[in-house]
Amino acid sequence: RPPRSTLFPYTTLFRSETRARVVREGFRALNAVVRPAVRAGIANPLRVVPVALGAVLVGTTGRKSGLPREVPLLSLRVGDTVYVSTFRDDSQWIANLEASPDARVWLNGAERPARATVRRDDLLSVAELRLDAA
Repeated sequence: RPPRSTLFPYTTLFRSETRARVVREGFRALNAVVRPAVRAGIANPLRVVPVALGAVLVGTTGRKSGLPREVPLLSLRVGDTVYVSTFRDDSQWIANLEASPDARVWLNGAERPARATVRRDDLLSVAELRLDAA
């Protein structure tokens, strides 16, 4: 007997498209709540310690549209450098930083300009954001 996916080839496609849509809409809803909290300084890496974990907003310029984009991300802050990463190889914010390394980082309730360096390997993409002097 052939596998179910060959009997109903569109079933698998529909399920994966539906799942992707639900995940995308879920992240949009979550980001709508997280974005203002992070902008206000809630859950940001602490300033009083030299190394800290927390949420930041990373602002980029869309490489195709030229429009400003923002994404909330978990980060590691070491001094005046913020590290953010993703396992997804199709993250648009990483591609935007590669195209234009000038970025903005919302940290402790203030927007700070930063310069990004992106490193990719088979498993992980990491952006190192060097904050300009405040």
